[in-house]
Amino acid sequence: MTKTPEVSPAKALAMIQKGALLVDVRETNEISKKSFDISNITLIPLRELKNRFQEIPVDRQVIIACHTGNRSLMATRFLMNNGYSKALNMQQGIVRWEKEGLPVKSELKQKSGSWLKQILSRKP
Repeated sequence: MTKTPEVSPAKALAMIQKGALLVDVRETNEISKKSFDISNITLIPLRELKNRFQEIPVDRQVIIACHTGNRSLMATRFLMNNGYSKALNMQQGIVRWEKEGLPVKSELKQKSGSWLKQILSRKP
C-alpha cells in the first residue's frame, strides 16, 4: 500500500488560508465541544463519508482531520481510492492543532441556564 500523504497542522492552516478545504470527520458531539476555528470547513462524520463524499470537490486541495489522526487517515485513504488525488491527512488532528496554538472554538464551560438559576436563587 502506498503511504498516505500527510500534512502538519501549521502547514494545513497555511493551505486552508490559500483555498484548501478542511473536512472534519469527527462526530457532531465532538465538534460541539471543540472545533477548528476556520471558515473553509465541511463537517462529514466518518460513518457518513461513504454516502456523502460527493459533497467534497474532487478538484480542490482537501485536508482531512479528526481528533488524533486515525479516522482522518482512513477517510483520506477512502477518498484517494475514489479519485481524490489532492486529499491529505492532517497529522494528529485537532489535538496537535491546538498544541501548536492554532485557532479553536471551545464549548462554553458554563452550563446553559446556570446564570438564570443564579439570578432566580438570589434572596431579596
